[in-house]
Amino acid sequence: MLTRTTTTITIKSALPFRTCDDNPSVTGVSLLLLLPSFKLHNISTRVGSGGGAVRGRRGGDLAVTRASMKTSSTTSTTVADGGGGSGSGGLLQKGIAEFYDESSGIWEDIWGDHMHHGFYDPDVQASISDHRSAQIRMIEQSLSFAGLNNDKSLKIPKTIVDVGCGIGGSSRYLTRKYGAKCQGITLSPIQAQRAQELANAQGLGENVSFQVADALQQPFPDGQFDLVWSMESGEHMPDKAKFVNELIRVASPGGTIIIVTWCHRDLSPSEDSLQPQEKELLKKICDAYYLPAWCSTADYVKLLQSLQMEVMASSAYFEWCL
Repeated sequence: MLTRTTTTITIKSALPFRTCDDNPSVTGVSLLLLLPSFKLHNISTRVGSGGGAVRGRRGGDLAVTRASMKTSSTTSTTVADGGGGSGSGGLLQKGIAEFYDESSGIWEDIWGDHMHHGFYDPDVQASISDHRSAQIRMIEQSLSFAGLNNDKSLKIPKTIVDVGCGIGGSSRYLTRKYGAKCQGITLSPIQAQRAQELANAQGLGENVSFQVADALQQPFPDGQFDLVWSMESGEHMPDKAKFVNELIRVASPGGTIIIVTWCHRDLSPSEDSLQPQEKELLKKICDAYYLPAWCSTADYVKLLQSLQMEVMASSAYFEWCL
């Protein structure tokens, strides 16, 4: 059975981060990863030990544990192969933009404001009518893991960027929640236009703005945002290292980065690649949604280590059948 697991990792900068112009930039940035990974069989293992547990869909445990992983000299950012994708560079960007230009109206009719999956309470029978509430729960769960849902938190964001904003659902929600200023970016002109229309209609036009821009070359200065938010857009990025570097670059000192993205399962020590049937399945997904090759949770951790990021608190697991 095809299942979905999510791993969360809270990461803080271990060393000062320097941008390409060698000016000191982000220090003390907290980074949260929610990494859905897809497997071809049921699993019920619990990753990590200790810490509190939150029940996830289908009864898997989402355990928050403590861990310390030193940074290493890893420099490779090559991801494991997981699908053919739909080209590279400008061709991929063009395909993504056209895909969402043509399909966003359909997604909005079905999913509403939020173009991402939901979080489901395992003790409540899931229903189609609950999916929009589940999308809000996914946002709230992500914020909770990042420590931004605590009334006593000193990290309430006032400036937010929504990277891969869709029609702006997260942007508007976060703006209302925190009274923040938010800027959303997307490759789709239709999405940017629709997102702004909805913001204006909801009285948020002065605090929320949208533009067509590339997540790998964001049109913002260094250190601008208290919260850098990427909800299920990272899977479209052909260069994961550049993607993560840009998120770090635009985050303010002491800011928070939250990434929710699709990943394939981690490879075992004896494996060099995914199984043929897994590659075949992922290729179908890649071809349908204009995705480059997938990477694993472990690939993201290695990438972050190579960028001088230290894992300070780790995560765990819940299962979601598709």
